Amino acid sequence: MRILCVIPVRGGSKGIPRKNLKLIAGKPLVAWTIEQALEAQEALAPEHIMDVIVSTDDHELADIAREYGAEVPFMRPAHLAEDTTATEPVIEHAIEFVEEQGRRPDAVMLLQATSPVRLPGTLEHAVRQFASSDSDSMVGVIPIGPFIWTATEPPQAQYEVMARPRRQELTRETYRYRENGSMYITATEIYEKYHNRLAENIELFLLDEVEGVDIDAPIDFAVAEHQLNEILKTHNESSSS
Repeated sequence: MRILCVIPVRGGSKGIPRKNLKLIAGKPLVAWTIEQALEAQEALAPEHIMDVIVSTDDHELADIAREYGAEVPFMRPAHLAEDTTATEPVIEHAIEFVEEQGRRPDAVMLLQATSPVRLPGTLEHAVRQFASSDSDSMVGVIPIGPFIWTATEPPQAQYEVMARPRRQELTRETYRYRENGSMYITATEIYEKYHNRLAENIELFLLDEVEGVDIDAPIDFAVAEHQLNEILKTHNESSSS
């Protein structure tokens, strides 16, 4: 399987200005996702070929992406880097570019740089799960308890309130799952047919709870930095033992 891994990063950001360049645990935010993708690339070869590219409109981000080992084969057009631009056209632009180079992918892995916390092996395992399944698209999700309500009138529980389950009784089926935007894998034909990252036979890829950080506010940087430092600490301790 040939996989196109796309990491889309814009230079502009309304919530946190220039957040993709902001240092976190000693590296620019975008660098963490690039390094995780390249580790998966190495682990999957030669069984699966992964091209890791960064799609950006910003020259400083492009330079940093190249410094950390990603391809930046084009600068993203301005009309695909606006505040209102959806992600799917950005991915389709990248697909068209590599296709013109004779590198048509079987599937696309979309990684959001704003979800930098991923455990070692996560992306490799996701690709292997997708490749061995009959799914057309896959979404990374975080497990949460089933005690979910909708704010309707009257409020509606998404579980049986007269038979509240105990946590030790919960199963994969009774849990609920939160999409955190970290990772998607999609057959190329799905983008071409539906212009969407998720369609037809969709599979869940269960992420660990610590991988659930999505950087949307300044406090999220502190949470993500703590998680990244803990992962590095654990990795260094296991390597030295």
